[in-house]
Amino acid sequence: MDCERRWPDPKVIRVECETLGKVTFMSNISRDDVANLAKLARIDLSEDELNHLSQELSVILDAVARVQEVASADVPPTSHPLPLKNVFREDEVRPSLLPKDALSGAPAQEEQRFKVPQILGEEQ
Repeated sequence: MDCERRWPDPKVIRVECETLGKVTFMSNISRDDVANLAKLARIDLSEDELNHLSQELSVILDAVARVQEVASADVPPTSHPLPLKNVFREDEVRPSLLPKDALSGAPAQEEQRFKVPQILGEEQ
């Protein structure tokens, strides 16, 4: 399997970051760390994939470290850039369809319910 064709080379990414004047971190994820994670996740990886993913994970950890560098105690953690607000309304009874009206267009019905073909093979 040719890993270089699927994933960018982390060395190139680091060089590009350095030429842009950005600080790069050098996280080290060993091939053995990746092999252990793959074993725990029951993922079968080739030797090339293990070597390549150790470099890729190092790049990812460097990116996370960069984000953590910006985050500080005075910046609250958020899951969305804008605050979420749920809109509530009072529950009020409204007129709705009678069962006979709701089922009037159904091809089959049984005990005031839509009857559909059984698809899971369960016996009742």
